[in-house]
Amino acid sequence: MSAPASLRWIARAGVGALALAAWTCSVDEAPPPTPIRWPVPANLGGELPSPARNPITAEGVALGRRLFFDPGLSRTGTIACATCHRPELGFSDGGERSVGASGRPLRRHTPALVNLAWMDGYFWDGGARDLESQVFAPLFSDDEMGADLDSLLATLRGDPGYVDAFRQAFGAAPSLPFVARALAQYERTLVAADSRYDRHVRGEDPTALGVDERRGLELFRQSCAGCHVPDLFTDGAYHNTGLDAVFPEDHERVAWGRARITGECGDIGKFRTPSLRNVALTAPYMHDGRFATLGEVVDHYRGGFVRSPTLDPRIAGPDGAPRIVLSDDDAAALVAFLEALTECALENPQVRAPNRRSTPGTGREDP
Repeated sequence: MSAPASLRWIARAGVGALALAAWTCSVDEAPPPTPIRWPVPANLGGELPSPARNPITAEGVALGRRLFFDPGLSRTGTIACATCHRPELGFSDGGERSVGASGRPLRRHTPALVNLAWMDGYFWDGGARDLESQVFAPLFSDDEMGADLDSLLATLRGDPGYVDAFRQAFGAAPSLPFVARALAQYERTLVAADSRYDRHVRGEDPTALGVDERRGLELFRQSCAGCHVPDLFTDGAYHNTGLDAVFPEDHERVAWGRARITGECGDIGKFRTPSLRNVALTAPYMHDGRFATLGEVVDHYRGGFVRSPTLDPRIAGPDGAPRIVLSDDDAAALVAFLEALTECALENPQVRAPNRRSTPGTGREDP
């Protein structure tokens, strides 16, 4: 999900999707898919957002899960969505920059996948507006999965397990639009809202947070919550947080951040605010993975930033002094609180890899 060529691939695959939407072949009729109400805690609103054009169904989520963990979708047969988005790492990959089918490292750090249903922009620069269109960039980019459209569809249509799964989920044979819809349904179910912080804030467990963590929570509310708005812990917006002073135009202007999409000079160096859910699992940090630890991130905001014309005023005042002033003890308490945003909910078998190994490029599970 960090393809620098995201707009190009979304446009190219989107044209193919429009053509394929009209493609049909004879399939046995299946009963309508089963709508499901995915569990969402009250502090996230109690309901999972889902577009009317692609409602959450049991069959759609199951198909999306199978596709997500299938390396057979890639050109090499070795790279799945889950290769770079590992459940045990909060659906991140633990590396500074992932390496895909081309063997070249990506230009940006792989973002964690969490609470995607509440977002309205994807990639670090917001280059995709919804999860359905976002799918195309990593799937077809040579530097990520590098899939070939014709080969991908031939694989899916030639596999009885996938043919049946698409029939049950969408009442049709495999096609690119339904690949995108199934993956989007599954990714919307990656909900995180059951950490010790959540049990504290919902009043479920008065002992959920220790003394240092409660102190860290107060510091967080004072210094960080303007951008990392609880309880999604993101504002969904784009900010220059003082990582760089120079933003080169090479490599399709990936260093420009949001300005690469909007073309506005005022957006240069601004990147999407990531959620802090499961942040202790998703190191390294920032859009380029430059910080190895949460302590390094906090130290950056304490005064390690650099100034540039679009630097967010919440980072530094007019005189360049840091807005976030923390003692060493404060910084340690803040990190302790951030670690309390970790949870085990993503170990739910409904969102993890199938229990049995899937044969690459097939819809069947090996016995």
